[in-house]
Amino acid sequence: MRFLVIGGTRFVGRHIVAAALAAGHDVTLFHRGKTGTGLFPEADHRTGDRDGDLAGLADGSWDATVDTCAYLPGQVHALADALDQRGGRYALVSSVSAYAAPAAPGFGADSPLVELADPGVTEVTPETYGGLKVLCERAATLRFGAGTLIVRPTYVVGPDDYTWRFPWWATRMARGGDVLAPSPGEDPAQIIDVRDLASWVVSLVRRQVGGAFHAVGPSQPWTWRAELTEVAAAVGPPGTTLTWVDEEFLLAQGLADGSLPLWSGGQPGRLVLTADPDAALAAGLRLRPLAETVRDTLEWATRELATGQSPPPGTGLDPVRETELLARWSARKP
Repeated sequence: MRFLVIGGTRFVGRHIVAAALAAGHDVTLFHRGKTGTGLFPEADHRTGDRDGDLAGLADGSWDATVDTCAYLPGQVHALADALDQRGGRYALVSSVSAYAAPAAPGFGADSPLVELADPGVTEVTPETYGGLKVLCERAATLRFGAGTLIVRPTYVVGPDDYTWRFPWWATRMARGGDVLAPSPGEDPAQIIDVRDLASWVVSLVRRQVGGAFHAVGPSQPWTWRAELTEVAAAVGPPGTTLTWVDEEFLLAQGLADGSLPLWSGGQPGRLVLTADPDAALAAGLRLRPLAETVRDTLEWATRELATGQSPPPGTGLDPVRETELLARWSARKP
């Protein structure tokens, strides 16, 4: 098949391209040329900007288009105009943030979606992100037809994660010692390895599967406590311990956003991390063991740090701050 991947040089898009090439498909990437220099020399690279310069897509036709970076419905409409029915079947990587707060755990892909108070908003913020993804999905179905594939992942983790949300936990556990673990540990949690997501999306497209699917794991109800415990077990040296610190205590400490990545403390809508994975598993999604994801993520992060790369500012707790918070928590316990 001839794949067109919108994006394709960062994280999710990068792994989708790798999976498509590994499966023997011909791949064209459309990207801005700002990241991933030298990646995928065997692929056809078209440079441009989906927000204003789609001229690079004026020539060619494809069997399928995989869009990894649509945040505004206008971007989907502009892409449809530029391709002019030359893009084949369309697959959109959306998000579980598209769902309105579910009423109960284990919700399906037909659960109610977020409805923006102002559907004309064009600024992507934490408050508008999910609703804008919904509008992108609707634009996709309108412009590319009922066979459109919509994949809604939870937190995507693994190698090449430029957000450093999960890599921060892997590197923190690898340092060992007393690790601050934010409560409540029984909060729901869901993640998916980027490589499992990528190979599954390529498989769905190849099989011409349409409709909406969750991309979440693991296959059974899972908790934040279980997630951090497994990360520690995978890469923590002997003697690594998790000290669970009360949510209210942490919220009162004035921590900046991102200080404890992936923690849902103080946030509503936690049940969005309880999406039912059964339809995806029945459609061929395969989930690798978390320990493998953790070890591979740590290996990638270690290489990045060795070359002078670093997490985005504000990602994770400074070791001194962590020690201070643990001491304060210990001092107030009876």
